[in-house]
Amino acid sequence: MNDLKRLFGYMGPYRRDMALGMLLVVIETSFELVIPVLMSDIIDQGVARGDVGCILRIGVEMSLCALLALVTGLLYARYAARASYGFGARIRGAEYAKVQQYAFGNLDHFETSSLITRMTTDVTVLQNAINGGFRPLVRGPSMLVLGIVLSFMMSPRLAVVFFVCGPVLGVVLFFVVRRIAPMYTRLQQSMDHLNNVVQECLTAIRAVKAFVRGEYEEEKFRQVNTELMDTSLSTFRTAVLNLPAFQLTMYAAMVLILWFGGNMILHGSLTVGRLTSFLSYVLQVMNSLMMISNVFLLMTRSLASARRVAQVLDEPVELTSPKHPVTDIPDGGVRFEHVSFKYHPDAAEYALADIDLDIAPGQTVGILGGTGSAKSTLVQLIPRLYDATEGRVLVGGRDVRDYDLTALRDAVGIVLQKNVLFSGTVRDNLLWGDPGAGDDALWDACRAACADEFVQRMPGGLDADLGQGGVNVSGGQKQRLCIARTLLKKPRVLIFDDSVSAVDTATEAKIRKALGALEGVTKIIIAQRVTSVMATDKIVVLEDGRIHAVGTHQQLLAGDPIYQEIYHSQMKGGSPDAGTADHR
Repeated sequence: MNDLKRLFGYMGPYRRDMALGMLLVVIETSFELVIPVLMSDIIDQGVARGDVGCILRIGVEMSLCALLALVTGLLYARYAARASYGFGARIRGAEYAKVQQYAFGNLDHFETSSLITRMTTDVTVLQNAINGGFRPLVRGPSMLVLGIVLSFMMSPRLAVVFFVCGPVLGVVLFFVVRRIAPMYTRLQQSMDHLNNVVQECLTAIRAVKAFVRGEYEEEKFRQVNTELMDTSLSTFRTAVLNLPAFQLTMYAAMVLILWFGGNMILHGSLTVGRLTSFLSYVLQVMNSLMMISNVFLLMTRSLASARRVAQVLDEPVELTSPKHPVTDIPDGGVRFEHVSFKYHPDAAEYALADIDLDIAPGQTVGILGGTGSAKSTLVQLIPRLYDATEGRVLVGGRDVRDYDLTALRDAVGIVLQKNVLFSGTVRDNLLWGDPGAGDDALWDACRAACADEFVQRMPGGLDADLGQGGVNVSGGQKQRLCIARTLLKKPRVLIFDDSVSAVDTATEAKIRKALGALEGVTKIIIAQRVTSVMATDKIVVLEDGRIHAVGTHQQLLAGDPIYQEIYHSQMKGGSPDAGTADHR
């Protein structure tokens, strides 16, 4: 319940709409409750006496009450819709803004499909709780209290029926809510599973078609779809139990009232009009109780969704700027001082262990290592995508934790191993590097990344549409656009995380030449090919998260067995002796 109360704090300027809606519901309910009193008078005073004038006068009063109830109901619908959808928009905005603050470690706690569900389906549940539940939440108690009071005024003896029916309905509602509460949580989790399969399949649809795995994906979808269906059926099968229970109680109450009320009429202690009005109040009171029960069910589901939304908003951001951050990065020097890192505090082993490395400003450094040697993990510590578990990472002579995060990441350009382009044009994607860049700067970056040759051939050039995720370009072209985008940042430290793996050797050589012309920029190149790092000032060989060797190409080829093995497997067909002799 605390999660729901906290989320209502995001109502903001829409509190006024909620307050007006509440007032309008109370007014609407008051008008509706006056109608049975008028109905009693029209029967006892007009019909019983044959007074047509009385019938017409009271009939006009009843019509006026009904019209005013209709107008106030329509006004309520307007304010409730504005409050609910405005509230939903603010919650989604708050969730999205929070996700933008997340570090990589935070994102590891949530699946992408789950975050999507929490921003869409769960927020929609909260919106519906306001739009569909706010009216009965106010109307139900108002009608219940006023109806019981007016019923007692009409006939205290008949009103005792409410005290018999009320506990029965309360017990039924208690057991329904108790059973259904955990079911709503499982329902939202099933929605996560469905979204996960759909997202994964659509993202990798080309691979699915290439491997003719359509039937396999259909079977996966069928399983999660069936899971969602079964969970929904089980949940709502339980939720609807309150309806027959309430109807049974309501009709039983009407039979009792008709029995006792009929006897009272025969004995002259009650009029027909009073009994008719009393039955109207019974229906209204019972309907109000049913409304309240539906509100409880809505609230139960809302609590499950509110808990999931609150988990996103309450997730503590792992990486933040210090209170008094440094915004000026003097140079691109990078130093690792006995750095160790693991992705989770409870992990048994470190992904990186005791890394001690010094990279001078303006140096070009290559990093080699087998799969799983933590090459990408190492460079992700530089722009603080993760924080070192032990030791320090320094950029420009200062601990990266002293810098303002925005300033640090602006000074460190990183082309990640997974190249990502966004929906839009070539220009839109390149401007991520420098929003103020003109056409000349964009073309210069494209030429340095060897992307100009295919961009010029695209219809529209810089204004060519790339489609969602860059589907209109090949893997190598995507890599070159990502390189151009990073070059536009004019960073002090430039990191390439295996970013030319899909580029042919001739194009790679051109890119290396363009990078070599950059002055005052520290360049760190992670590569699988020895040719990509042979010309660097220094090569770092990683093995199992530790630095195995550091040196130039000549030094490592002369004395390091791992580098020799990599070199000979790629350059000499796997013959170490022949390679070494030839090198000499």
